[in-house]
Amino acid sequence: MIIAVNTRLLLPEKLEGIGWFTRETLSRITCEHPEHQFLFIFDRPYADEFIFSDNITPIVLSPPTRHPILWFIWFEIQIPKILKKYKADLFFSPDGYLSLNTRVRQLAAIHDINFAHRPQDLPWLKAKYYNHFFPRFARKAKRIVTVSYFSKEDINRTYKIDSDKVDVVYNGVNTSYTPTSDDENSNTKAIYSKGKDYFLFIGSIHPRKNICGLLRAYDAFRTSVESDTKLLIVGESMFKTSDIELTYEGMRYKDDVVFTGRLNNDELHRVLGASLALTFVPFFEGFGIPVIEAMNAGVPVICSNTTSLPEVGGNAVLYVDPFSLSQIKDAMIRIFQEKDLRDSLIEKGFVQKEKFSWDKTAELLWGSIQICANT
Repeated sequence: MIIAVNTRLLLPEKLEGIGWFTRETLSRITCEHPEHQFLFIFDRPYADEFIFSDNITPIVLSPPTRHPILWFIWFEIQIPKILKKYKADLFFSPDGYLSLNTRVRQLAAIHDINFAHRPQDLPWLKAKYYNHFFPRFARKAKRIVTVSYFSKEDINRTYKIDSDKVDVVYNGVNTSYTPTSDDENSNTKAIYSKGKDYFLFIGSIHPRKNICGLLRAYDAFRTSVESDTKLLIVGESMFKTSDIELTYEGMRYKDDVVFTGRLNNDELHRVLGASLALTFVPFFEGFGIPVIEAMNAGVPVICSNTTSLPEVGGNAVLYVDPFSLSQIKDAMIRIFQEKDLRDSLIEKGFVQKEKFSWDKTAELLWGSIQICANT
């Protein structure tokens, strides 16, 4: 079988959630199935680290997909040509974008459809593109995989897609995120927080992640208790960040908020392991990989009680309403004051995180590929 794959998000040193999903699943699937040929389709020069096995043929297909107009050209004009040229049997797209202009069977990984519910969080043209094309992609797909039962139900309900067509394939967890030693934690705090404890956020910086709410809650936390605990925000700014900047400038304790930007894996491992807790309170999430990464690192988690997050967090996190500043603030106070609570969440997290592994993800994804190819 010749399986073509959209690998445009395999970007060295710039992997986000979908990029990690792509890397971790395909590195396993391609090596475990040498009897099949894989076409990895990149939109810019690729890194050799992503050519996982000898049965992969890398293809660079222009133009680089940096804009909705270029997305249209790539998927509706260029991709069909490649599928026809190489006589592909199946096209797998880990980011959910498909081609409406091919008869080749297609499998879409639609991680969530946040844009259907919160279009205001996105630049106007991107929101229009997503909400115009993704319902069509969902109907065009021979099969769909998604990363939580919440997302499956949301896709079924919103796009009127038959439930039997959608498979749940949970994300895994990067096993490099392990508990760190006291000495390592002291060194990390010396670098990032002037030796002080800190709450931690990990993720892209844009409206859906509720950074404004987290900043306000942190200010309220510092006003309510006597503490020099800081707040570290790790991630790249994406779009619509003006409200975040205004909120930050208006904070009483803004000097104790540290924006680190993007960190590499080793740095992120150390920063996560040394944190007092992960504070992850987005409005909408299809899965929430940082939650299980924190569990793997032995770090307690404050987490939103919305969308997919209770499914991922189980009974191992402290839940809050992301729209309630007082609930986020109170959770931070509890984590700061109650060592028994922190220890309990850590122990429960070690149990909960066992439900998720990239080996399981790859196995389930391969099952979906086989069903898609043979029905």
